[in-house]
Amino acid sequence: MHRIARPLFVFAAAALIQAAFAGVTFAQNNPPRHPPVPGVAPPSSSGPGWSTEEEPLPAAENESQADLPVLYVTNVEILRTSAQPELVIVSVTGLAASEGWAAPLLVPTYAGKPFDGILDLELIATPPEQSEPAGGFVQISAIFPLEQGQILRGVRVRGSENAITVRQIPGSSQVTISVNDCANCVGKKFAPDGSAPQPQEGVVRQEDLPKSLRIIKESDGIRGVEQDPNRLSLILGEDNTILEAYWE
Repeated sequence: MHRIARPLFVFAAAALIQAAFAGVTFAQNNPPRHPPVPGVAPPSSSGPGWSTEEEPLPAAENESQADLPVLYVTNVEILRTSAQPELVIVSVTGLAASEGWAAPLLVPTYAGKPFDGILDLELIATPPEQSEPAGGFVQISAIFPLEQGQILRGVRVRGSENAITVRQIPGSSQVTISVNDCANCVGKKFAPDGSAPQPQEGVVRQEDLPKSLRIIKESDGIRGVEQDPNRLSLILGEDNTILEAYWE
């Protein structure tokens, strides 16, 4: 009698333990549902013990885009104020490739005292977030106050494609940009470098365009390349007709 009762007792105890464990597992995977309470968020069912799926991370907001040099520098002027305390201010004007450039700024190209006594600056701005049609260059300006007591012979300001140096304080220098901004290129024929010795009506010569240029012919694919808002892209159709002109 006792030999039969003991195995039955052990079996019953094991069954009770297994049922209790199953109940705990069921409760973890199926939390009780409660009626919603106004103004209170429902309990989350994510995290350890709830689900093996991870919730997607929220997208980063207000990601700042790196500033870049504007296309050209056109005018640099160094001014000395007459009021006290005396200030020396660098005023610079340049040309951005397209609309959409914002927050122009002058920043030193490198840290430390310049060896030649010429302060080296860059005219930079925040580029557009997407490609912009070639609608003509856009004027952009910024100022930079020099430190009081700083001994300099002049200032050099760089853009993406050129630089202007002023070798006296006060002083100024300017240049005229004669590059074709391609505002009226669409519908005209593209002439590769050297194929059109003289300007012609209805023809866009490569030598008249900005140096940073990408030509996409009718049969060409487009490989993945790093975006450059200072590079002009021309999409050509039949007979080298320009179908589209845009800044990347």
